[in-house]
Amino acid sequence: MRGLLHIRLGGAIVACACTLAAASASAQGSYSPFDESPAAAMARYVRSLASEPRDFESLIGAGKAALEMGDSQAAAGFFARADEVDPRSPEPQAGMGAVSVATGDPKAAMPYFKRAQELGAAVASFACDRGLAYDLLGQQTQAQADYRLALSGRDGDEARRRLALSLAISGDRAMALQTLAPLAAKGDAGVARVRAFVLALTCDSSSAVTAINAVMPGASAGVTPFLQRLPSLSAGQKAAAVNFGIFPDSGDTSAYAYAAPQRPMPGTTITASTDRLSRVDAWLHTASASPPQARPSIQVSYAQPLRSTTLQRTAAAFQSKIWLQLASGQNVDDLASRFERLKAKNPDLFDGIKPYVSRSEDRARLLVGPFRGPSDAQIFSEDLKTAGIDAFRFTNSQNDRIAPLATE
Repeated sequence: MRGLLHIRLGGAIVACACTLAAASASAQGSYSPFDESPAAAMARYVRSLASEPRDFESLIGAGKAALEMGDSQAAAGFFARADEVDPRSPEPQAGMGAVSVATGDPKAAMPYFKRAQELGAAVASFACDRGLAYDLLGQQTQAQADYRLALSGRDGDEARRRLALSLAISGDRAMALQTLAPLAAKGDAGVARVRAFVLALTCDSSSAVTAINAVMPGASAGVTPFLQRLPSLSAGQKAAAVNFGIFPDSGDTSAYAYAAPQRPMPGTTITASTDRLSRVDAWLHTASASPPQARPSIQVSYAQPLRSTTLQRTAAAFQSKIWLQLASGQNVDDLASRFERLKAKNPDLFDGIKPYVSRSEDRARLLVGPFRGPSDAQIFSEDLKTAGIDAFRFTNSQNDRIAPLATE
């Protein structure tokens, strides 16, 4: 992506990053009610889903565990499936907000958090993730307020680390170090890394280097350029650098320091590589087809937290999808003309949206989609309704033949 540079740090920064990662992996986090690692939680949830694919709590737990393990794409699949099971629950919305943050798209995260709150979620339950979204947007005051809300929850330790970094981004070194004190007192493995970043963010890169060498002698050589450049970044870029290890290219320091992936708009095609639900199917199929000791686990690369891991795929299983039906009839050409007329009257609404046709024995249907879940379909349906267009939700069966509709 032009103007962005993913920092590929050497062994020193890998080791430094892993100190925080080790703390996350060993701590009891929001991904599980038990004292277990994310990988163990994932294995347990996948075993449960193999026998009951629509178990809501297991889907939510698996999504959170996948996020802890660095696989945001798999997490999105689990949360999307949970949203299908219970579209009135706020948990899938909060989960998708966390996924958007993890993939470097804080603006996209905010509507999910808002929807979660509208559905009854306590702000404290997603405040740690929304706080990071605010940090990436350069809104440190709001970020710090959210982190403080999360301090007493299950994500309290992570919220404390993020709060310390946010305070340092704001220039409050004393309060940042004071915030870390409770974690240091209990021997949290991530404190050394966060403390080094706090020092570097507050223009004391030499002390940051000394702090790193104190816990990992000689490790600072590969990290020093990273630490020295931090103070020159904008607030949002600093947040992306210390949380994700991503720097802006020196030729475009005004660009965001995170790489926001292309996110499909409602109604656009989700290709095989981005079909999040099929990613969940791969998990479930593998879990049901393998003996317990052979079940897969996600391999974590903490040095590159935005890279999705590769999940084993053994077969392509049918997966119904959610669409919106705009019209139906016997003549496919008439449906193509109908779509062109709708698009001509509402160019902004249909910008980038491709039509599909579903053929069955008795009729053909004009469709747009597929959607990640019922709530996304409902949102676009409401947008259509404001333009005077009636749309009906349609879930395809294995007998429906769906293909792109040829238009002019």
